[in-house]
Amino acid sequence: MIRTPDAPATASAPEGSRTRGPSGPGRLAAAAAHERRENRRRWLPLWPAFLFLVVLTQLPFVVTLVISVLDWNILRPDAFGFAWVDNFVAVFTDARMLPAVLNTIVLTAGVVIVSLVIGTAVALLLDRPFPGRGVARTLMIAPFMVMPMAAALIWKHAILDPNFGMLQRNADWLASLTGAAPQSIDLLNAAPMTALIASLVWTWAPFMMLIVLAGLQGQPDDVLEAARVDGANEWRIFVHMTLPHLRSYLSLAAVLGTLYVVQTFDAVFAITQGGPGTATTNLPFEIYQTMFRKFDYGQTAAASVVVIAGALVIANLFVRVLTRLGKERGA
Repeated sequence: MIRTPDAPATASAPEGSRTRGPSGPGRLAAAAAHERRENRRRWLPLWPAFLFLVVLTQLPFVVTLVISVLDWNILRPDAFGFAWVDNFVAVFTDARMLPAVLNTIVLTAGVVIVSLVIGTAVALLLDRPFPGRGVARTLMIAPFMVMPMAAALIWKHAILDPNFGMLQRNADWLASLTGAAPQSIDLLNAAPMTALIASLVWTWAPFMMLIVLAGLQGQPDDVLEAARVDGANEWRIFVHMTLPHLRSYLSLAAVLGTLYVVQTFDAVFAITQGGPGTATTNLPFEIYQTMFRKFDYGQTAAASVVVIAGALVIANLFVRVLTRLGKERGA
């Protein structure tokens, strides 16, 4: 029997007709290019919003930077020119600037701290179930929804007025009940900063309450119930469990409250006009007075840049604190 050699199953393709895929570095470069194209495609729908944000916020800031280096006083139109750093020197050497900075610190710290304490206390109460809790939450949020200028006028005329304000009327009523001599309560002259802080706390305590209440809603009930079963009282649960859980929420409330309250202008303008004297003049009101007292665009813009820079520094510090707290919580 004669055996013939087996024929090959397939014929080999010619050398030039073989298709070669990309080499290792080539594949990596192609994948990187494809990833870049995909990233650009994903970011494309966000460009209109980004451009709108730039036009709305950054362009006015750039214009403010330009004006801050100009010698531009509308009372001296012929003296228009470049002042370079002279406007910033004038801001830091102005005798009215230091009291305004101190008043801003006192006002911001007082409003944020008191609002945090009151907002946390109210949030703890509203976190418990009781009949009408939804209505109570709505009523507690209502002051935050009032327009700032309207709230300031309410406090000035309806509450703090020494002649017919609610505070004076209640004091007169209590004096008539006890037979004591009526006393005049004029906080706008006797304690203007206290009156201003009280009016702003009325507005910002509901804001703090909302943030803290959101944190309380995220606390697991089974952990709290286990602590109660183990014999922990409400104070121990609050100190050792609820307060650490709320730390990041309290920090966030403090950050946002500080950034907003430091810009307060309407309450100062409507309630105290910065007075008596300069007792309640903060930085935004001082900038307003610089514009309408000196009519100096350059110094006004320079003071605004200084305030923005200070706010950015404060915001950066708070963001670092929040980031560290988030890392500690994640660990």
